[in-house]
Amino acid sequence: MSVTTFFLLQIRRLSGAFLSALILLGLLLPVTSYAQWFRYTDIAMTTPVELEFWFSDQGVADAIAEDVLAVFHQVDRDMSRYREDSELSVVNRQAAEQPVQVSAGLFRVLKRAEDVAELSGGAFDISFGSVGYLYDYREHQQPSEDDIQARLSHINYQDVVLDEAERTVRFRQKGLLVDLGGIAKGYAVDLGIEQLVRAGVQHARLSAGGDLRLLGDKRGRPWLVGVRDPRSEKRNAVVLPLANLAISTSGDYERFFINEQGERVHHILSPGTGKSVRGVQSVTIIGSGALTTDGLSTAVFVLGPEKGLEMIEKLPGVDAIIIDDQRVMHFSEGLAPPEPTH
Repeated sequence: MSVTTFFLLQIRRLSGAFLSALILLGLLLPVTSYAQWFRYTDIAMTTPVELEFWFSDQGVADAIAEDVLAVFHQVDRDMSRYREDSELSVVNRQAAEQPVQVSAGLFRVLKRAEDVAELSGGAFDISFGSVGYLYDYREHQQPSEDDIQARLSHINYQDVVLDEAERTVRFRQKGLLVDLGGIAKGYAVDLGIEQLVRAGVQHARLSAGGDLRLLGDKRGRPWLVGVRDPRSEKRNAVVLPLANLAISTSGDYERFFINEQGERVHHILSPGTGKSVRGVQSVTIIGSGALTTDGLSTAVFVLGPEKGLEMIEKLPGVDAIIIDDQRVMHFSEGLAPPEPTH
């Protein structure tokens, strides 16, 4: 055997052993996954739900997303006015007759709704459903003046009595109906973020209709959140750089129709009139949690720019952007540009 042939055989043997070692190491060591943005969409609570978060494993990310999106369907089963079997529907049917014990989640939402109602002097009032149920925006139907007047006295949040010790709800009058459309989506968004935090997610964006919550930043950069122009689906009125905050928008463009008199009939009703609020096109509230910002956006919409901003300025860590019916933008002091120095 020549020297050259001997060395070639040794090299082949070494290469084989090295290859075997690599294969063995591949079996023993975990395969490294590269983190990336995962995006998911769903329809729940009659609105699109969008989820985006940074994670390292596709399979685990899919399971996390499934748990988060399931939250919205559960809240819908508990708090939808459109489902006869929802917990809220049971309350609406029985609470005028006797106290109804409810789940911790529904009680939490009812309690926060009461807080926002007190804060806003009744501008936010979940008992607006007493008249609101007479509207059908898909069928372009609105109640007559007589129908509104016959049920207007049933709108009174103070007639929704909450017992924290027993966790019950009672109505002081028959004919009162509760609608949580102005606050339940914010609650679901907060629950979804809590689910993401428990799963170890640090950067996420979760939205349901006009309610959005940001977990952390966008990995070193702020999230850019657009506030829609109320009269254009494709244009933003303003874009905000935000991180680790909640933002909720209520607009007269979300559910509406134009009636025979040429009036815009939309879903944000004044508790005092039972009719669509005039004078405002959209309200955006920025704060720490979506349960709070969701309720406040409706309250400010009903109050209008002057009284709405007056209320917001008293709340630490909360800001507002209001676009009135003249398309003038109003904003709270926390969003105002600094005064120039001389």
